[in-house]
Amino acid sequence: MTRSEHALVEQRSPESFVHPALFYRNPREYLAGVGGFVDGALDAGDPVLVAVPGPRLEMLREHLGDTAAERLTLVDMTEFGRNPGRILSGLRDFADRHPGRTARIVGEPIWARRSPSELAEATRHEALINAAFTGRAATVLCPYDASGLPARVCADARRTHPVLWEDGRERPSPHYTDPRALSAECDALPLTPPPPRTRTLAFTTGDLGEVRHRADTWAGAAGLGMPRRGDFVLAVAEAAANSIAHGGGHGTLRLWSDGPSCVAEIRDGGHLTDLLAGRRRPTLDSADGGRGLWMMHQLCDLVETRAASAGLTVRLHMNHS
Repeated sequence: MTRSEHALVEQRSPESFVHPALFYRNPREYLAGVGGFVDGALDAGDPVLVAVPGPRLEMLREHLGDTAAERLTLVDMTEFGRNPGRILSGLRDFADRHPGRTARIVGEPIWARRSPSELAEATRHEALINAAFTGRAATVLCPYDASGLPARVCADARRTHPVLWEDGRERPSPHYTDPRALSAECDALPLTPPPPRTRTLAFTTGDLGEVRHRADTWAGAAGLGMPRRGDFVLAVAEAAANSIAHGGGHGTLRLWSDGPSCVAEIRDGGHLTDLLAGRRRPTLDSADGGRGLWMMHQLCDLVETRAASAGLTVRLHMNHS
């Protein structure tokens, strides 16, 4: 291991959290950085989660060998993090399963085939890691393909990670931005305009049954099969229920098709005050609305949120497969 690789897995104080971005340009650099990090974490006896896209996962399996691979948790990020908004709760769940120990996590939430909408929410996820893990003993290493990703994506990585790992060196990021400020920037990004023809329903208290019926009927006509259709309708109902409970008692639902996806947009007069709303698993006694948004993230392939002074917009995407 290099000196930087040792620095990322060395014993730190119980309150230590480290969130480095690793920039790599080829498989050799990937294995030196990610493979070296995992090797060091295993040598230290720390619990390790590796969540990276499938091809990278296979490359790491070959590098680590069967014996080492059996000692860690390996997941395909293209499934685990298909919706960027559900990655964070998965990472926290892993750390929670190992109380009193330092969790070592590799998370690669951004890859070349991500859509612009997914990239925006994945960038928000990277910023929120810093808020979610503050004061916890963990390292979350995030690899970035510097040769295959757009320059702006790598520039954003330098803003969402307090530490940079590049060319075998670890250094503080001079561009690091507070997660609340960066999340606000994500909220200011314009959403892709919907097509001219959309189904629209204004709803208020007592209309949840009609919301479910409209969403179910429309999704069936759009060709969304079960069980994804049921998940879509449940997510729409949760969003509408949040509008009634927390968004001024009413809202507007719009439905349309976007290539391989069914899309529902819910607008209301509500506001998100919790930076991590929907990004952490709610407790059984949770009563602040976080449970509904968390369910939307778990059910859908993409959830886009835009919190503005005028209200809240939530877009739910469900792919046909």
